[in-house]
Amino acid sequence: MSITSMEDLKNKQAEVKKNLDGYTCRVLVCSGTGCIASGAQKIYEEMSRLCEGIEGVAVEMQKDVPHVGIVKTGCQGLCELGPLMRIEPYDYQYVHVQVDDCREIVEKTVICGLPVDRLFYRHNDEACPHPSDIPFLNQQTRIVLENCGKIDAESIDEYISVGGFSAMAKAFFEMTPQGVIDEITKSGLRGRGGAGFPAGKKWSQVARQPEKVRYVVCNGDEGDPGAFMDRSIMEGDPHKMIEGMLIAAYAVGAQEGYIYVRAEYPLAISRLRLAISQAEDRGLLGEHILGTDFSFHLHINRGAGAFVCGEGSALTASIEGKRGMPRVKPPRTVEQGLFAKPTVLNNVETFANVPMIIEKGAKWYRSIGPENSPGTKAFALTGSVKNTGLIEVPMGTSLREVIYDIGGGLKSGAAFKGVQIGGPSGGCLVEDQLDAPLDFDSVKKLDAIMGSGGLVVMDENTCMVEVARFFMSFTQRESCGKCVPCREGTKRMLEILERIVAGKGELSDLDELEELADMIENTALCGLGKSAPKPVISTMNAFEEEYLEHINEKRCRTGVCSNLRKFQIDPEICKGCSKCARNCPAGAIEGVLKSPYHINQEKCIKCGACMEQCPFKAIHIEK
Repeated sequence: MSITSMEDLKNKQAEVKKNLDGYTCRVLVCSGTGCIASGAQKIYEEMSRLCEGIEGVAVEMQKDVPHVGIVKTGCQGLCELGPLMRIEPYDYQYVHVQVDDCREIVEKTVICGLPVDRLFYRHNDEACPHPSDIPFLNQQTRIVLENCGKIDAESIDEYISVGGFSAMAKAFFEMTPQGVIDEITKSGLRGRGGAGFPAGKKWSQVARQPEKVRYVVCNGDEGDPGAFMDRSIMEGDPHKMIEGMLIAAYAVGAQEGYIYVRAEYPLAISRLRLAISQAEDRGLLGEHILGTDFSFHLHINRGAGAFVCGEGSALTASIEGKRGMPRVKPPRTVEQGLFAKPTVLNNVETFANVPMIIEKGAKWYRSIGPENSPGTKAFALTGSVKNTGLIEVPMGTSLREVIYDIGGGLKSGAAFKGVQIGGPSGGCLVEDQLDAPLDFDSVKKLDAIMGSGGLVVMDENTCMVEVARFFMSFTQRESCGKCVPCREGTKRMLEILERIVAGKGELSDLDELEELADMIENTALCGLGKSAPKPVISTMNAFEEEYLEHINEKRCRTGVCSNLRKFQIDPEICKGCSKCARNCPAGAIEGVLKSPYHINQEKCIKCGACMEQCPFKAIHIEK
């Protein structure tokens, strides 16, 4: 059915709601990338098979008779506890579901409405039957991620049933293009890709260009290690992002749009293609949308596998078929972007905010978060925290709330050490900054950036010098090589860091790192290059003593840097069994049977084979 008017959209919404209300039970299987990797596809297939065998129950969507629906949703948030499953109308949340659990779920929950208690999340040994009972979920404010995990990610009709495309219809029939831009401007929406540039200002700059051929481009090239916010939106609620792009196109007078997606996101690409096809079939993309004079066509462009293509000018160059490399500015993207035409370029999360702002108004949006950074922010919470996964909180929420209240604190009771925010372009925040609010301006004052929203939590067992080396290795490897400061400067910084972790560093290396960082920050061509030294400088400032230990004492307090490890045998524990000596590839362990052995440090190659083989745990790394 093609939807050609506001009335058609309302009728379709009512029809789908009626059909969904006819379900006696809905099994929502999380089909985000994380859960699929844990076996969710097999669970989906098994639940479908078992429910098909129940007399009088069909596994088909949108029939007029009560039946069970088996639905693939987007990410349900609790990534570490997957595969995940929700059962409606009981609002049960199951975690760590296995194929062997499916029969019990069908027999107890689907047929009888009874819970399978052992599959509930447990907090302090208490079962949490519902998502609202789980601290990780009930302390979030889900706006952008509201539908993820709750609707069929592969059904445009289910998106329509929860109000999808109503904001677009409101913009078309009740607002002028300038009125849309004004509303976005008044909302204070800032780009969620990292820079935090006001979206309304960017749109107005495109709208006033004399060139009438314009483009809307979505940056889905989420390249930060540990980040998966945009991926989850594209996989779990692709139509919301598409609706945001449609509203942007209407506002600036664009008729063509592109979604630039990482090639490493095959599920996101697949669901976006399906979403675009479904929108075209419904008449919500293409010519004369909703019977108006407005037309808009949307295309998908798979990324070139380069981190630098997340930069605006490199991204548009890649879409054009050129090598993805930044260019000198001005002209800016709003003036000469894709195909040298004025271009609105925002990331996935930014566009996903737009429909709600248009539907509920700028005043509502400004009621969430601080004055200068309103709204919410999605974060990928990873690392040494107990509850990892996808979260969304109001801007201005503190790191302490995110890590301890939502994340549940650190694993194994280890002490907090730091959190890397903003990926390779970000910085490291430490314990005395835990109460700092997470918003664009506050984080910038801490000499870090919000980035796209990756939060990697690190405990006391993390070597911060190695962290700096890791991020610099990533940045250097991903440098496009166009400008000398980034190409050569990051290479030199990486060489110095590698010397330090290998125990060959000198005090003068620290001064050289600072000089190189200053040079890169002030002379690199693009924003990615300018921010490349941030992880190094932030760790040097916060953890100078660790750098000095590596250089002066040739010691890594965490034992992470293998070349600086010093293995010792405790004579009080050693039984003289000789197993360590027999398994040492360097012949570095000496002694006689039934007497304590010792390690010749000059011969030791730091491989750790002795510690792995010792049956009495007598060997340890000296700290």
